[in-house]
Amino acid sequence: MAWDFSTEPEFQKKLDWVERFCREQVEPLDLVFPYAVRSKDPKLKALVKDLQDQVKEQGLWALFLDEDLGGPGFGQLKLGLLNEILGRYGSAPQIFGAGAPDTGNMEMLAAYGTDDQKERWLTPMLNQELWSAYSMTEPQGGSDPNLFTTHAVKDGDEWVINGEKWFTSAGRVADLLFVMCTNGMFVVPRKTPGVEIMPEPRNHNHIVYTDVRVPADHLLGPEDGAKVLAQRRLGGGRIHHAMRTISQCTLAFDMMCERALSRESHGKIIGDHQMVQEKIADSYASIRMLRLFVLETAWKIDNTSTQEARTDIAAVKFTMAKVLREVSFNALHILGSLGTTNLTPLQAMYASAPTMGIADGVDEVHKATVARNVLKGYRPHEGFWPTEYLPAKRAAARERFEPMFAADPELRDRADAYAKYLATKG
Repeated sequence: MAWDFSTEPEFQKKLDWVERFCREQVEPLDLVFPYAVRSKDPKLKALVKDLQDQVKEQGLWALFLDEDLGGPGFGQLKLGLLNEILGRYGSAPQIFGAGAPDTGNMEMLAAYGTDDQKERWLTPMLNQELWSAYSMTEPQGGSDPNLFTTHAVKDGDEWVINGEKWFTSAGRVADLLFVMCTNGMFVVPRKTPGVEIMPEPRNHNHIVYTDVRVPADHLLGPEDGAKVLAQRRLGGGRIHHAMRTISQCTLAFDMMCERALSRESHGKIIGDHQMVQEKIADSYASIRMLRLFVLETAWKIDNTSTQEARTDIAAVKFTMAKVLREVSFNALHILGSLGTTNLTPLQAMYASAPTMGIADGVDEVHKATVARNVLKGYRPHEGFWPTEYLPAKRAAARERFEPMFAADPELRDRADAYAKYLATKG
């Protein structure tokens, strides 16, 4: 299927509605009632529900799920275009029923859960009656599953889990913890005895699991299937992070350009200074390249699979962190002292950039993955000289022309003249 860089008119109408809806209704809610989407206050819940009902009327609820999993089935490319808008507004993903880390957990439930598990957990999560967290990383092993030690032991009709997890984002406020053990993925209610959430860090939690007992049917997917489930979850999660990162970069760029036209320095607006222009030009090019890379990767997933596109997903993951870091830094400098305060989104954006380079696997791991996969498509050259060694290529080319030279000596003379000329240039 060809990709012609255009958007279907009907879907463009959806995108226009989403942009207007987020700007006019979601952003004001965020500014007046931060974190309203998780509030238990009936009045705030009513405000959130009103917005979510409008989303559902548009057929945009749980937009990350394929049709066979109960969602609208937009595919990754259209999801990328939607996330470019949603990522600009704090609660927009939750208003659309598509906020991390719940999206990845819901996708695993939809793909691997039993009918009973879907009824018990997936439906309430889709309705935002339950919230979840993904408990994978460990203190001693980072995100390398080969170093994990958290383990579950079967004891009658229960599993007993022991181990420690680190960087479980939103674990403190989750109802369900999706715990990756060495021998399976388990759904653990946060209030289960033995689940101890450490005081620090506050947002990305350190959790100790001590003799945590869950019923046998809390195993998600097959026993010993944790790595397969994790790859399914993280592959989608990484590309979705990249989609939303584009919107953050664009927000920083918009602020940068507005400021460049609004402030003066040394007798002219700062947008006329070449160093400011350099930051704007570099940022513009970086965002455009990232966007095309992300959308092309999404298109590849739609036309193949997450597994087939894994090299590009890994490359997108470390590229998005780099671009976010550079663009937000440029914007912060152009805004000057105001950019270093919490009076604009820039300071938080720049502070989050290192986290984006660590979460879901550190950039270095993804770079190594990309390099290994890319090198599989190449072979070592024979002998001392690389394939593009010009003297050897010229000799081979001369050999191909020998029949013509034999028939036309003047042509050989011309070739010899060129060879002599090239020798003097060496």
